[in-house]
Amino acid sequence: MTPPDLTDPAARSAYQRELRAIARPIRLMGVALLVGGALLAALQRTRFPAIPTVLPLGFVALGALHMLAGMAVRLKYHQRRMKGDG
Repeated sequence: MTPPDLTDPAARSAYQRELRAIARPIRLMGVALLVGGALLAALQRTRFPAIPTVLPLGFVALGALHMLAGMAVRLKYHQRRMKGDG
C-alpha cells in the first residue's frame, strides 16, 4: 500500500476518515468505561455509599487503558502506512 498524499486536501481528508475508523471500538469502549466509572462514583457519593471505592476507580482505569491502547494501535497503523507497508 502506498503512503497517502497529504499535500492534496481531498486525499488528506480521506486519510483522516480512514484513521478515525482505526481501533474505533477499542476507543469507544474506553469512553463507555470512563463514563460508567464516573456514574458509579456519582452514585456512590449520593445514593449508594455501599458501592466499594475500588469499583469506580477500576472502571476509570480500564477506560483509560482502552483509550491508550486505541491510540497506540492507531499510531502504529499510521507509522506503517507512512512507510508504505500494507
